[in-house]
Amino acid sequence: MDDSSRTRPATPSRAQRRGTRQHRWRRDTVELAAVFLAVASADLVANVVVHGHDGPVLLAASAAALLATALFHSWWAHRHPHGPPSPDTPAPPGEAAVSGPLDGFEATALWRIRTTVEDAPGSLGRICTALAAQGVNIVSMQAHPLPTGAVDEFFVRAPQSLSRAELTAAVAAAGGHDIWTDQADAHDLVDAPTHVLALATRTALDAAELPVALRQLFGRCAIRQYPAAGASAVAGVDGHVMRLPVPSGDLIELSRPHLPFTPTEFARAQALVELDSLLGPRVPKVEARLTLPAGADLTVRRAEPADKAAALEMHHRCSPDTLRKRYHGPVRDADRYLDHLLDPRHGQTLAVESADGRIVALAHLLWDDEGAEVALLVEDDWQRRGLGVDLLRRMAALALEAGLPTVYAVTHASNSGLIATMRRLSAPLDYQVEDGTLVITAHLAEATEQLPTPWPTRPRR
Repeated sequence: MDDSSRTRPATPSRAQRRGTRQHRWRRDTVELAAVFLAVASADLVANVVVHGHDGPVLLAASAAALLATALFHSWWAHRHPHGPPSPDTPAPPGEAAVSGPLDGFEATALWRIRTTVEDAPGSLGRICTALAAQGVNIVSMQAHPLPTGAVDEFFVRAPQSLSRAELTAAVAAAGGHDIWTDQADAHDLVDAPTHVLALATRTALDAAELPVALRQLFGRCAIRQYPAAGASAVAGVDGHVMRLPVPSGDLIELSRPHLPFTPTEFARAQALVELDSLLGPRVPKVEARLTLPAGADLTVRRAEPADKAAALEMHHRCSPDTLRKRYHGPVRDADRYLDHLLDPRHGQTLAVESADGRIVALAHLLWDDEGAEVALLVEDDWQRRGLGVDLLRRMAALALEAGLPTVYAVTHASNSGLIATMRRLSAPLDYQVEDGTLVITAHLAEATEQLPTPWPTRPRR
């Protein structure tokens, strides 16, 4: 049988065509008769108005009748509305009230669920059926294959009345194990490929973004980088620890106590590390103008390894007391310190240049496990002019952009200048003193004043 006959339109028969022609003839005749009748009626009305004795009276009476009809129609529409009743309108006697689409609506909450299931047909379907039975809507889903099973990760929208324990019990009853749940927000709804591409773009523009990208990719995790001499561990995934080899010989270690890593996550992290190594050290060209109360014009910008010579000259102009407060002791190996501090892979460094091109201040935001350390060094002749406060606020804003809610500073307990500068952040501070060393932690997410934007424009490529 020819399958094309299923979609070919049927050919009308001769009787159907004859009936169609007759129907069209009758419709044309009726329309033509209506036109003649309308012309005759208009001619009659015109003769009565023009030649009759009561023409003006007839026009006035017609206008009054039309006005009365319009008023009556408005009154009738007001008394008997044709639109649907409002939610507050009671149902007429004898009729049941109809529930609208929002009746019975319950507030929802976003959750992130990760569970391990058997690699067998129907295992994912059972999880989805169990969630649907609890009124849970699956927004997105990822699968992480394992050698002996699979890890399924869901972003779901669940009724707010559903507790974490009930959500976990539903997944466990459907065959899931090693279940982990955590509340999410709308920012987590982006799909994984888009998220990874966005993080790769940030890493490509700035070498200091690699630890930030890894944290945003895997959530709360501690990151440490071991030099080549101490990188003896084997790269790969070992439960809650992930080790990433760097072409230079170093080793980056990520640890996440609340959730084990998967081979899929290792592949994503390794791709980011390889991209960073391929592009080499890079610092975005950003800068801002800073005018001090005394009238001096300064430039704040990101520092890079090429600034080492100018930074050493600034160290030589600083007094021993200033260097002692910054480095907690005498500085004999400034070369080695600056190699580390100016490396963008370890954090972000801000340099302040005077009008003659000299560096007069340095500020460091150094990634450290789950947080970041801030450090300041201002040349003696430029102290007490507001430089330290401005640099600290910029570094705090950079930390918030990186997703870090806290920063800390390590100094001597007698360093009243840094303590006063930290207080200018208008954020709650924690103090911890041990053997004369003071650690001040600022909770930036709870600051009472909004931090300024670090840079007025976006980085120039």
